[in-house]
Amino acid sequence: MGSLVEMRNITKKFPGVTALSGINFDVQPGETHILLGENGAGKSTLMKTLSGAYEPTEGTLIANGKEYSRFTPKISQENGISIIYQELSVINEISIQENIFVGKIATKKICGIPVVDNAYMRKRTQEVLKEVGLKRDPSDIVGSLSISEKQMVEIAKAVAFDAKVIIMDEPTSSLATEEINHLFDIVERLKKQGRGIVFISHKLDEVLAIGDRVTILKDGTYVGTFDIADMDEDKLVRLMVGREIKGTYLRDPNMEFPDETILEVDHLTRADERVRDISFRLKKGEILGFSGLVGAGRTELMEAIFGARKIKSGTIRLYGEELHIKNTYDALCAGIALVTENRRETGFSPFFSIKRNLAQAVNLKESSFGGMTGLISNAQEQRISDEQCAAMQVKCASAEQIITELSGGNQQKVILGRWMASNPKVIIFDEPTKGIDVGTKSEIYKLMRKLAEQGIGVLVVSSELPEILSTCDRILVMNDGKINGEFTAAEANEENLVRAATA
Repeated sequence: MGSLVEMRNITKKFPGVTALSGINFDVQPGETHILLGENGAGKSTLMKTLSGAYEPTEGTLIANGKEYSRFTPKISQENGISIIYQELSVINEISIQENIFVGKIATKKICGIPVVDNAYMRKRTQEVLKEVGLKRDPSDIVGSLSISEKQMVEIAKAVAFDAKVIIMDEPTSSLATEEINHLFDIVERLKKQGRGIVFISHKLDEVLAIGDRVTILKDGTYVGTFDIADMDEDKLVRLMVGREIKGTYLRDPNMEFPDETILEVDHLTRADERVRDISFRLKKGEILGFSGLVGAGRTELMEAIFGARKIKSGTIRLYGEELHIKNTYDALCAGIALVTENRRETGFSPFFSIKRNLAQAVNLKESSFGGMTGLISNAQEQRISDEQCAAMQVKCASAEQIITELSGGNQQKVILGRWMASNPKVIIFDEPTKGIDVGTKSEIYKLMRKLAEQGIGVLVVSSELPEILSTCDRILVMNDGKINGEFTAAEANEENLVRAATA
């Protein structure tokens, strides 16, 4: 059976950089084709070329027996190609039905006059919602849906207009385990209909579970296409990064640290009571992890410590001194840093350059009146940028680039570099490797351990149990806004963490 779409010898050059060089890729009917590679390998550029957002510098695209030198978004859609980005493109303020038909309103003629055919659109929406397993009314406002439900709306939109190839970019990055299983069921259903799925993910266990073939890119070049049946995690890692990745990043038992407490939290309750009566200690030299299900209160706790949400009661002490944190500026000045879960919305300033983002925390910290005043020193920004780009190994053409031009992993490195420039005493990592490749994950884990060994307090929130188990010296499990279990690295395993999270 022929390919649904084929890309031959695709090359894409931007000023000063070759993003893709001679890439081959195709999608067969009824398969899940995994696209794998480190951040910056060229995956997004290749898919933007397939969807018509980018014009290739060289190469050929083939669909429905016809050759093209490039796709436009219109040509891509006409050939049945649909892309679901990691940052979902649904419109929260309108209904499910309106989201599905946005830009493609169905009409009928009455007395020769075209009018909106609401009856058809509602019927068709009901059909595709049933097909993807979303039990919602077409009139429901999308803003009231969960992230997984919004994702299903995106899939329903592709199905409604008979997409033959559906590209899913990091579709599980914000989903809980049950939601991931439901998504995989939908993928299998779509495959049985003869559709081809392109699945981009950094979670190797998912890749092996859902994929049929895998194409691996490295630094914009084509490594090869392989049957998933012939792969395991070690082989995939070696092909992606060209080296072995260490399996654990726990503290060296031979290293000695003073019995000193960095951070003390006593009986902390948020004003909205989404976290209640939380107490813990963070010791020098250790990484303290927070595990639990989505909605357990882990992020909500970190927001309170960082001053992003009001505290009703309780105390926070740093090296024995009580802090009175009213806002995030107070936390920054006290030496607390937060790498947020959602880097695109709250992690960086999307219209600023890499250089300005790297210097942002220092600029705020050195200003006055709550960060409202202060002059920006170009020389200082340049110095911070040079130091942190080198320290974090940020891959970029220039520090003057807008940060949104970087891959997700390099954006995360910029965020980390910004906080490191501010000389934090405590740094909170909330889902630090979300949507990041295995090689960059390893770099971040090494950085976390290095910070802890230097005496900086490290708190880690993660929904990935292997990540928590391989990096944290002690783990607190949260459930319904409270701490429901505590384990040392030696005591912790997936079973007892899950039991404490669900009890």
